[in-house]
Amino acid sequence: MTAIRGAYPVLITPMTEAQEIDWEGVKSNVQYFIDQGVAGLVINGSTGEFVSLTKEEKFQMVEMVLKEVDGRIPVIVGTAAETTRETIEYTKQAEAHGAAAALIINSYYCKPKEEEIFFHFKEISDAVNLPIMLYNNPFTSGVDMSTELMLRIGKECERVTHIKESSGDIRKVRDLARQGEAEVFCGAEELVMESYLVGATGWISVAGNIVPKLVTEMFNHMQQGEIEQAWAINDRILPLCEFLEGSGKYVQIVKRAMELNGQAGGPSRYPRLGLTAAEEQRLKDILSHLNTVPQV
Repeated sequence: MTAIRGAYPVLITPMTEAQEIDWEGVKSNVQYFIDQGVAGLVINGSTGEFVSLTKEEKFQMVEMVLKEVDGRIPVIVGTAAETTRETIEYTKQAEAHGAAAALIINSYYCKPKEEEIFFHFKEISDAVNLPIMLYNNPFTSGVDMSTELMLRIGKECERVTHIKESSGDIRKVRDLARQGEAEVFCGAEELVMESYLVGATGWISVAGNIVPKLVTEMFNHMQQGEIEQAWAINDRILPLCEFLEGSGKYVQIVKRAMELNGQAGGPSRYPRLGLTAAEEQRLKDILSHLNTVPQV
């Protein structure tokens, strides 16, 4: 199994002004991130507007990105759906095209009970041969999984090898890392260093779209025991992370930042609207600061 560790940018889905996927932009962005030396990529995640894409578009995204990457770095595919049956279908498709793992959140509309969540992941685990990253994000799914439930899923569902913890409760990261059998990834942009320090072995990074080299260097410093250098990068990118977490427009922020940096971005699908003038200025101020501070 491919080792899954490090900072993984969770990619946007670039679009044209007509809100259709910019497929050439997808390929161009993938090559850009590989050139930046990232540990791996995530596609069809929340930042990629997966709930706004059709089934055919999600399938095509998997096919195109895995072909473009051609085994050079691991690719994690978001395969979540509202039903267990659909999730298995998406996960099998990702597996067939060479994904390194599937990123799966619980059903996000029906607000399932814990036993239903366990059933969901056990059924998926038993149906596929692909490693699964369990995803806890109460802000988007309406359910905050308990530490006990996630530990149980990690122990009893063979294919669940990783957990992305996005609740913002650092105690969960600590307890999952120290007590569980699955590796833990940070999913909270403002708690990355704290997560690394209590045992996280990676970060599914929204900011990684904008500063891929910095998030990669930050993880590498941690791996080498260079804590102060890692903290220095954390301090540098924290205003960006706070803006992404607190704005309610993280998709639009990343898309606009990609455009400003010369990559493919474009609009989001409605009802997501673009940045206001004030938000645009704040983003430009943050990017200007990031571009003028020397590399750590």
